[in-house]
Amino acid sequence: MNVVAPQSRRQFLKVSALAGGGLLIAIAVPAAGRFAEAAEATDTAAPFAPNAFLRITPDGRVTVVVGYSEMGQGVLTAVPMLVAEELDADWSMVHYEQAPSDPVYKNPIFGFQGTGGSTTVRASWQPMREAGATARAMLVAAAAQRWGAAPADCRTEAGRVLHTDGRSLGYGELANEAARQPVPAQVKLKDPQQFRILGQPHERLDTPVKIDGSGRFGIDVRVPGAYTAVLARPPVPGAKPVHWNADRARAMRGVKTVVEVPGGIAAVADGYWNAKKARDALEVKWDLGGNTAWSDQKIHEQFAANVEQPGVVARKVGDAPAVLGEKHDGRRLEAVYEVPYLAHACMEPMNATASVHADGIDIWGSVQAPGAIQQALSAAFHFKPEQIRVTTTLLGGGFGRRFGMDFIFDAAFVSKAIGAPVHVMYPREDDMRAQFYRPAALLKFSAVLDRQGQPVALRMNTACASIAKSASMPLRGGLDSFAVEGLTACPYRMPNLQIEWNESEPPYGVWFWRSVGHSQNIFFIEGIIDEMANAAGRDPYEYRRELLTQAPRYRNVLELAAEKAGWSTPPAPGRHRGIAVGESFGSYVAEVVEASVADDGSVKVHRVVCAVDCGRVVNPRIVERQMESAIVYGLSAALYGRISIEQGRVRESNFNDYPVLRMRETPTVEVHILPSTENPGGVGEPGLPPLAPALVNAIHAATGKRLRSLPIDPKSLKKA
Repeated sequence: MNVVAPQSRRQFLKVSALAGGGLLIAIAVPAAGRFAEAAEATDTAAPFAPNAFLRITPDGRVTVVVGYSEMGQGVLTAVPMLVAEELDADWSMVHYEQAPSDPVYKNPIFGFQGTGGSTTVRASWQPMREAGATARAMLVAAAAQRWGAAPADCRTEAGRVLHTDGRSLGYGELANEAARQPVPAQVKLKDPQQFRILGQPHERLDTPVKIDGSGRFGIDVRVPGAYTAVLARPPVPGAKPVHWNADRARAMRGVKTVVEVPGGIAAVADGYWNAKKARDALEVKWDLGGNTAWSDQKIHEQFAANVEQPGVVARKVGDAPAVLGEKHDGRRLEAVYEVPYLAHACMEPMNATASVHADGIDIWGSVQAPGAIQQALSAAFHFKPEQIRVTTTLLGGGFGRRFGMDFIFDAAFVSKAIGAPVHVMYPREDDMRAQFYRPAALLKFSAVLDRQGQPVALRMNTACASIAKSASMPLRGGLDSFAVEGLTACPYRMPNLQIEWNESEPPYGVWFWRSVGHSQNIFFIEGIIDEMANAAGRDPYEYRRELLTQAPRYRNVLELAAEKAGWSTPPAPGRHRGIAVGESFGSYVAEVVEASVADDGSVKVHRVVCAVDCGRVVNPRIVERQMESAIVYGLSAALYGRISIEQGRVRESNFNDYPVLRMRETPTVEVHILPSTENPGGVGEPGLPPLAPALVNAIHAATGKRLRSLPIDPKSLKKA
């Protein structure tokens, strides 16, 4: 097998003849040791070769193996589109295949195989296009060789190689010969002006299997001989089981056994319902430890006290503290913003199937980070990483939650204890209380405006727990970048700016949540900017424009959203508008919310206008749907989202007390994509952060009341 370094220098290409005929082009990374060793030892690679690859079979079928997880964001379509564009494939012949777990699939942004942070297209933009271009060059070479022609006299179109004299051959006809062609040392990628697949609104390839029910999610996995387990879990962080009625549970119908594992006490049975009933019959007595004193009030008091102290400085321009300490003729502003813990509330509750045996561990499930799972289980169970095989299914929602490994470890420990495969299932109540939350956060700001209403100084001090620590990631200079993202990127003209973070660690687990730190921090800063505009007596849109003269991508989406929303004309009677803008994951989004507030304080959102600059667009339909999805998700959080603590326990348990937006409440959403020549940004998350501030800014326009905490409390808006 020939191995060459492609243009990206981060990856290399391998090409082999498929057993049974055809052309395979695989993308690998230099760290992909065992694949590389196997490839160098033979001139042919078996079709199961664990790698991200393009496969073309003699029937003309093009299959792209995707190493990323599909959780509704469209990667099983976007990644094949990248390959198909440079391949000049017939899109109707393009299919996807979910990749197995292997280090060669690592996300180059993360360094391991994982999906999140709106990284898939950004990570795939160059290497997957190179794979398609390399395949195209080899197909052209094969056709030219057969015809005795010069490759320069050949071109490709819709799955065929065409000669200038009118002859043509389909890719399937050329697949075997192309596999024997030398790999080009370099390939030329298309000028975007030549794109015919990228930028087009193709329907998603995974939609049919979701409609007809053949698509397999983690909850659908059935392994022969597998049992089902439901765990009794600590009701308070740090609680320890001291007694349980195992005999009563074992005597129940269908129950195999009861075992203690690090995650709790597992009732194992022949199906979910019998396992759940047995779990409920355990009557576990817990030593609750010292965390029962925690409550929402205690968390608030800790955070409020912390922001009164100097924090780790995340960004400093000028000397805001000194300027704030001086006398000024302009306006002074000072206030506190606050947001609660939030659950991910995935429609598919956490679950996983595991089989621990002498040769390793097999995992099946809806997971976001198979590479991280391999490493973690390898360390815990003393197998080599390659002995941990993770089969990724479709995900019924991820939002960062399925980067967690609690349900994976539960399944593996129970399987090891009983010596059989096991499917661990979280009832939604367990999932809601599983200690994987968007951090609660509090921010205090102080600002000074000059006589013209322009900002002179702004200091923001925020307190929250560290997601990085929860994920065993190092803090740099004592700073968790997740805690301040969205703040440190403040694009507004500020001659004196200081941003600080105070680590505050109640005992409740925090984790990545859709848009991570941007979810609260853009709410904070866009509320502050609105307060400044109000204090200056300025229109909030025009005020932002004036402060964004050095941030053209922010300003462009702001202007587009305002234009499409009709900002310069009054809305319908009783309705009011708010606006906000933010950048996250390489994309810029502005949103205008049109809302009304009833006499009883209830809020209705009628319309959301979204403008997005996400760089080069792979599939505008996916961009539109992801903006809509993030807006609905963000609106649920703004109106209802709260995980609350009382006597150490999480109060919420299911959708009855942790409601999400209903269809009848969903506003009209308009998405406008700004043309861009920049490299792609993410689209799964950036639509969320501007929603909440735009909404509360609209509420301020309607009522004159400034809401600085979420979720929105209708009682505070009720007319006297």
